[in-house]
Amino acid sequence: MTTATDSTTPVRVCTLEDLEVERGRAALLDGQQVALFLLSDGTVLAVDNLDPFSGANVISRGIVGSRGGVPTVASPLHKQIFDLRTGECIETHGKPPAALRVWPVAIDDGVVYVRMPESVGS
Repeated sequence: MTTATDSTTPVRVCTLEDLEVERGRAALLDGQQVALFLLSDGTVLAVDNLDPFSGANVISRGIVGSRGGVPTVASPLHKQIFDLRTGECIETHGKPPAALRVWPVAIDDGVVYVRMPESVGS
């Protein structure tokens, strides 16, 4: 478990070797659950693990895919589809719009760092 003390400082979360391609992993940062995804092109993206439709922390267990070249994750509960780059829900299945918060990610020498989004740390 990693705890951040300053929202402007990137927090070491894991190594790239800890992640599996197109499989989510959850991490806890300052009491917030984050879902991390390693894409097939080597990009790592992070969004809230909290599904805004069900209220459960399950996004890291979602199905990774793409829509028109956009990396996506489908909630494992109700199958709403989210853009992993922006957090926007692109398929709501008739529910009101919602989005996942996006967490900035950096990779340095095989180590994955996540920075708390401004809306969380303020």
